[in-house]
Amino acid sequence: MGFTMGLNLLLLLAMVATNIISLYHLSTTMITTKPTTTTNNNNPPVPDHLLRQLQTIRATINHLTRHHPTTQSTPTTTSTAPPDLLLYTQLSPIASACRHHPDLLHQYMNYTPFSTCPTLSSAATEPLILRGCHPLPRRRCFSPTPKTQSPSLPTNPFSPVPENSILWANYKCKNLDCYNPDLGFDLKKEKARFLGSKSDLDLPISQLMDIAKKAKSVVRLALDIGGGTGTFAAQMKQENVTVVTTTMSLGAPYSEVAALRGLVPLHLPLQQRLPVFDGVLDLVRCGRAVNRWIPAQALEFLLYDVDRVLRGGGFLWVDRFFSKEVDLDKVYGPLIGKLGYKKVKWVVGKKTDPSGVKNGEVYLTALLQKPVSR
Repeated sequence: MGFTMGLNLLLLLAMVATNIISLYHLSTTMITTKPTTTTNNNNPPVPDHLLRQLQTIRATINHLTRHHPTTQSTPTTTSTAPPDLLLYTQLSPIASACRHHPDLLHQYMNYTPFSTCPTLSSAATEPLILRGCHPLPRRRCFSPTPKTQSPSLPTNPFSPVPENSILWANYKCKNLDCYNPDLGFDLKKEKARFLGSKSDLDLPISQLMDIAKKAKSVVRLALDIGGGTGTFAAQMKQENVTVVTTTMSLGAPYSEVAALRGLVPLHLPLQQRLPVFDGVLDLVRCGRAVNRWIPAQALEFLLYDVDRVLRGGGFLWVDRFFSKEVDLDKVYGPLIGKLGYKKVKWVVGKKTDPSGVKNGEVYLTALLQKPVSR
């Protein structure tokens, strides 16, 4: 490390010396011709190769001084980058969005190597991911575990999960009963989801599987985008279908509960490219996390990424997407239509809660089938 710094400082001095000589050559070249009072500039032009050399020298000096500032430089208000962050940048690139949030990044990487990751450090995980800093840098600290854990885990995804296996220090609530039952933590209530139909907006799993069978298509592998605690994956498990759920633990232990249910939670934001190979999935479900709050262009990229991972003849299930009715007609409907998928089901219904009535919002449930070939 000391040899490398010494070599960089030597290079810096060499560049400074070269810069001074070049500037001297430039100044003497321009002094040899006296300036005239006419509007015509008779001074000899500066050679292009010299200008390029000066630009290269300045860029090199700026790079070196940025990475190895001298002790005489003006102190800044930002804290020094954690050592492991500097080390990791030499091993692997970091997402470009991370540089826009240095305070959060420093908080995330501020730990003692080979010890337990501090809670304050880990608290920056979700905020960083939501701001586009993903994938996060790897860390050399041990993930904390609960002091007491249940000796056994449930094999039935609808059995109560051991709450002492959750790190509650990360959340305001300290038990699952604290949360709204509609968030997916009431497993007794979740047991009935996706099985029955209360309106045309619902698509029971039995109907889904029957549609696939009539279309001579098989459903074996699926992805549930924004699947919360993984109830769709749990229900499909009963049908011998493997479903991976993308989820974020925003203010509640969605990922932890999904894992305790024996399901696979992918810690993935909506704006991230799906970590699945092209054309391998039979079904992709977009849950309620996919809605009008996503910018239209970002939603378009998401839908085309879904198309990438779906095999020919696979299904896209848009489950209760909500938006303003006028936006569905003018923006989202045409956007989904660009995929050129067959409309197996397309149902629009009024959103009857206070927010929906106030904003003129509607739900869309759609089951679309990708063409077998393009």
